[in-house]
Amino acid sequence: MKTILTGDRPTGKLHLGHYVGSLKTRVELQNSQEFDQIYIMIADAQALTDNFANPKRIRDNVIEVALDYLACGIDPAKSTIFIQSEVKALPEIAFYYMNLVTLSRLQRNPTVKNEIKLRGFEKSIPVGFLNYPISQAADITGFKATHVPVGDDQLPMLEQCKEIVKSFNATYGDVLIDPIVVLPKNKEAQRLPGLDGKAKMSKSLGNCIFLSDSEEVIKQKVMSMYTDPNHIKVSDPGQVEGNVVFTYLDVFAKKEDFLKYLPQYKDLDDLKNKYRQGGVGDVVIKNFLNNILQDLLRPIRERREKLSQNIKEVYKILEKGTKKAQECCDETLQEIKKAMKIDYFESSEFLQEIIDKYQ
Repeated sequence: MKTILTGDRPTGKLHLGHYVGSLKTRVELQNSQEFDQIYIMIADAQALTDNFANPKRIRDNVIEVALDYLACGIDPAKSTIFIQSEVKALPEIAFYYMNLVTLSRLQRNPTVKNEIKLRGFEKSIPVGFLNYPISQAADITGFKATHVPVGDDQLPMLEQCKEIVKSFNATYGDVLIDPIVVLPKNKEAQRLPGLDGKAKMSKSLGNCIFLSDSEEVIKQKVMSMYTDPNHIKVSDPGQVEGNVVFTYLDVFAKKEDFLKYLPQYKDLDDLKNKYRQGGVGDVVIKNFLNNILQDLLRPIRERREKLSQNIKEVYKILEKGTKKAQECCDETLQEIKKAMKIDYFESSEFLQEIIDKYQ
């Protein structure tokens, strides 16, 4: 059986980086009919590891993330959307995996190291936060995921998951499935930079375009994007490398966009060459990008607004999906406990053992 597990932390509404890094791929995989099960997790428990003092932030954004999923094309008839903290088997599975991972290995994880620095946890790291790779391994294996769509920044986490799978299977028998990593086909999309060009697009850094942003806000953000600081006059030669607008055009621009909005240029290579030579202003390329993003995000925003008018139905989708997720992970947990010989009351073996020993 081919199964996908993926998800997001509900620390805010989802943005363009989420869309190109994972959401678009999820919809394509969902509609490919190649997979038997697709689980999409709203990872509230993981989000609490660095938002433990503000659980309301997580609670308030669970429904926002669900709306973004549905608006982007996640179909509850084909994919199961669920809330992580409601699946009680997952923390128990993670607990058993803790014995398979050393503290030093967790601290060496590049993703964890980067997130610790980003959140200022160098001097005092919450155990729950450091435990994040183990928790993620529990999520992936709990659903017996064969394929996990991720951005390249999550590759160290998947590598650690694979190590846990190998260690568990070597110790207790072949129970867990070694997952396959699915990366976005477009390399630029694997790590979409923020509007300032200094880091990847991030809610916490405030350098992103949200999927629910209005037309006016999108345009304002695009027009403020970082380009070439030395490209002052239209006639000045411009630099394409490191120019965030062109990075976004690499991801989003299609040939038909030129026919529609910039017919004087044959394609993106033609536009880049003219920009390098001088003669193309930043306003031109920003307006072009704005038109492309408006076309992309308008239907998503409209679907989202319509869904928000029937919020009880969205709630029911989450409730139904979470129940299915609970049943799946309960089954996996029992298989794990059986392999570890700690399923004391689920089989007759333990009773027979103590009878043989004491009678």
